[in-house]
Amino acid sequence: MAGPIRERTALDVLATRAIDGEPLGRAEALGVLGTPEEMLLDLVAAAARVRRHYFADRVRLHFLVNMKSGLCPEDCSYCSQRRGSSADVATYAWANADEVADVCDRAVAAGVRRVCLVASGRGPSERDVARVAQTISAIRKRRPGVEVCACLGLLRDGQGEMLRDAGVLAYNHNLNVAEDRYPEICTTHSFADRKGTLERARRAGLSPCSGVIFGLGEDDAEVVDLLFALRAEEPDSVPVNFLIPFDGTPAHERWDLTPLRCLKILALCRLAFPATDVRIGGGREIHLRALQPLALHLATSIFLGDYLTSEGAPAAGDLAMIADAGFVVEGLDGTGVPTPTAGTVALRRRGIGTGKPANV
Repeated sequence: MAGPIRERTALDVLATRAIDGEPLGRAEALGVLGTPEEMLLDLVAAAARVRRHYFADRVRLHFLVNMKSGLCPEDCSYCSQRRGSSADVATYAWANADEVADVCDRAVAAGVRRVCLVASGRGPSERDVARVAQTISAIRKRRPGVEVCACLGLLRDGQGEMLRDAGVLAYNHNLNVAEDRYPEICTTHSFADRKGTLERARRAGLSPCSGVIFGLGEDDAEVVDLLFALRAEEPDSVPVNFLIPFDGTPAHERWDLTPLRCLKILALCRLAFPATDVRIGGGREIHLRALQPLALHLATSIFLGDYLTSEGAPAAGDLAMIADAGFVVEGLDGTGVPTPTAGTVALRRRGIGTGKPANV
């Protein structure tokens, strides 16, 4: 198959093959990204069939905790915490274990199944690992069943085992961008360094969580290169981030993404990782915008609440969006999902007949 996909039957064939476990080829992946925009709903429907086959109507909720923010020595150009960043982000040392446990307690009550403990920096010290262990203990005293993912940067030999023994289930370390472009994005560590950390995590028995970031000017070929390199790593979960162009970072003027482009990328991720948890990460609110509900037919999980250095959507609104789109939060059993009330209806008090400007 070569060139853009222009027939619905071709999309249906790809979906059937994904369900049957047949890997997507490179030319086919490029064809998915080239799908004409008038066929976008056909593409979403085909990929959604794969999602439904493996995950039914379930959505998993994840929650990020930024345990140590800012002042990172690495120079990743997309990151507001990078070396040389002048972004006005919160900067603080390690958060108190009980403070982290408090916020995780509220998140789990809202339906979160996994919390991801994140810390800025090149990688953890032995003391940092001990801090994480103490925090996990505080979390589990209140919520013994919650899953814990750690994202602490580059791992050294033996640190994965220490985190596993501390109660970490999964380790997140994203590949982020295609290998050929990596030196343009970061000079303080390499693409190979990132792959090495994933290997250390896997050898330690941690579930590998690795994803991507789009919006840095990548073309279709680079999108496919990155996803295929990631597929070779066999991650258990794939966070898909869309660039948040923070003022004060080299990428602050990059507003390349459209909602339709984001949906095509998510559809490709579903077809390339048919049975894998594909998670919508940072940037979904500003890039998917009103099309976020459609994205739920492709991804299987989202982050609830805020991100590392930017605010996310109100949790109640996301829970309502999930329910309105016909999905259920895994483990929530319908409780805590907001329902409309009479107060939702607002009488018109502006425009013709009111003496106030219309809402346009």
